[in-house]
Amino acid sequence: MTSTLTHRPPGPDAVRQAVPPRRRTRIFALPEARWAAAALVLFLIALPLQLLGAPAWAWGPLYALTYVCGGWEPGWAGLQALREKTLDVDLLMVVAALGAAAIGQVLDGALLIVIFATSGALEAVATARTADSVRGLLDLAPATATRLADDGTEETVPTGRLAVGDTVLVRPGERIGADGRVLDGASEVDQATITGEPLPVAKEAGDEVFAGTLNGTGALRVKVERDPSDSVIARIVAMVEEASGTKAPTQLFIEKVEQRYSIGMVTATVALFALPLLFGAALQPTLLRAMTFMIVASPCAVVLATMPPLLSAIATAGRHGVLVKSAVVMEQLGRIDAVALDKTGTLTEGTPRVTDIRPLAASELGEEELLTLAAAAEHPSEHPLARAVVDAARARGLDLPAAEDFTSAPGSGVTATVGGRAVAVGSPARLLHGRTGHPAAAVAARLEDAGRTAVLVEVDGVPVGVLGIADRLRAEVAATVAALTALTEAAPVLLTGDNPRAAARLADEAGITDVRAGLLPQDKVAAVNELERAGRKVLVVGDGVNDAPALAAAHSGIAMGRAGSDLALETADAVVVRDELATVPAVVALSRRARRLVVQNLVIASVFITGLVLWDLIGTLPLPLGVAGHEGSTVIVGLNGLRLLADAAWRRARADSGR
Repeated sequence: MTSTLTHRPPGPDAVRQAVPPRRRTRIFALPEARWAAAALVLFLIALPLQLLGAPAWAWGPLYALTYVCGGWEPGWAGLQALREKTLDVDLLMVVAALGAAAIGQVLDGALLIVIFATSGALEAVATARTADSVRGLLDLAPATATRLADDGTEETVPTGRLAVGDTVLVRPGERIGADGRVLDGASEVDQATITGEPLPVAKEAGDEVFAGTLNGTGALRVKVERDPSDSVIARIVAMVEEASGTKAPTQLFIEKVEQRYSIGMVTATVALFALPLLFGAALQPTLLRAMTFMIVASPCAVVLATMPPLLSAIATAGRHGVLVKSAVVMEQLGRIDAVALDKTGTLTEGTPRVTDIRPLAASELGEEELLTLAAAAEHPSEHPLARAVVDAARARGLDLPAAEDFTSAPGSGVTATVGGRAVAVGSPARLLHGRTGHPAAAVAARLEDAGRTAVLVEVDGVPVGVLGIADRLRAEVAATVAALTALTEAAPVLLTGDNPRAAARLADEAGITDVRAGLLPQDKVAAVNELERAGRKVLVVGDGVNDAPALAAAHSGIAMGRAGSDLALETADAVVVRDELATVPAVVALSRRARRLVVQNLVIASVFITGLVLWDLIGTLPLPLGVAGHEGSTVIVGLNGLRLLADAAWRRARADSGR
């Protein structure tokens, strides 16, 4: 894909006017898909007619139309490449298909045309869908913002017209329209799209906020500090597009030698036809020998040597919950030698849960009574921490009394009357203001040092206990990290926008030592680029919008399917559909098995091609025998590649990965 970025990415309004948000390219809106579908349908109609013995006039025109529909675009592209003095393999395939048809092998040529047309269509669809998702990301930023004049009057303006120094009002529940700094007000902002943090972050005067993040229950006055075209969300779009446009083109193994092979084959065919004629040879046998050479030397067997193992591996991975988007991706997954993992939603479940219930000794409350009071007070709240407390109470089967006089203070917590008692649940720093030596402060500090979010519970103004809340680690994380370490001979790196303490605690549980926390999307890309400059082929595993630039920049990217954002799912090379992290090392091991089969098949195909070519050059290879040998090699390598379709292949891959 060719990058269309200018020095500064377009602002949100400009992109919205050019491409309506949330619109996705339909498959058959792409000409490549329409021509490939037409070629496939015509082939599927002609094939049974030929096999059932219908006259040639019934299936011949259908095959001819198959050649036209599937071959004209790659053929034209190949001719265009010739003008640039480049011999394209697509043109070689078209010539080989026409050569096969010229000597009566119409079916073989048509099959080759259909394979190449379908491959080109799939690549075009993938490219279009990624571009749609990147542009749709800008829909996260609101179309308008409330700008405050010096006299305090409000004006609704397009976010693209905001300028550095403007002051905007962000009401509860609104998305923030520009990157800036809070002038006054207090609230909690869900900024998972930018930093990946699982919980909303308290914001007050002096704190930085980002465009596209979601304000909570408080109102904020924000001073704009970046032009909308230079906001973090706009830079995410720019980074994804730039990484997609400048990432070195990946190729299947056999395509790396396509130029030399193509030139050599064409040169040899022309020489085999022209030179004997110069020395007085008869036209018909000379043409027959040249066409036989073209058939036996054509790369059909080599193409099939490569594709069946990779496609079989794709099918097997798909049955076990991993969607690999192309044969190129399946081939390159086996080449990775370094792994970078996101935290929230990748190593963790992405949902905060109560992990600790600590009643204070002086309160004489038990764990269940403390949790009941906290959950009853939090029940009316929609805050993620409140839902975690309520879910914990329900999991224990606790009956929650009704809460009265409920109030919520942004950044502080909630208060309510429960059973005639005033219950407050919220931030220890706010509720214990001025009481730093209180035992509750020590309990909260220990929980926070362990990477938990501490929530203090007060009854009638007296602290009675502290709850610890954290995002729970997936059960298979430690084993997956160990398996990836064994496969790559290097421990994975943790890249997260979460705070260092939470990241360090989770990394210790997962067995990861290289932890890089507090990262914005551009920092994650920088970390990936640093590894790749050191000669590593990096696999990035993530799930959020903030992971998309790193997924695009890496050698390979895998997204977690259930929690994954649209942008991450489209940008990634593969998707773990059922969020089973343990399938990541398994699919890497499966890719390596597929690559080994590709090498086996290439050896088999090369032996056949070399033997048949030498026979044709040194002796006289009968055309039927040449076709039989050519087709025989194709069948052998095809069947060998299909071995990876069996479930046993997945079991062996899991064993290879240590899972």
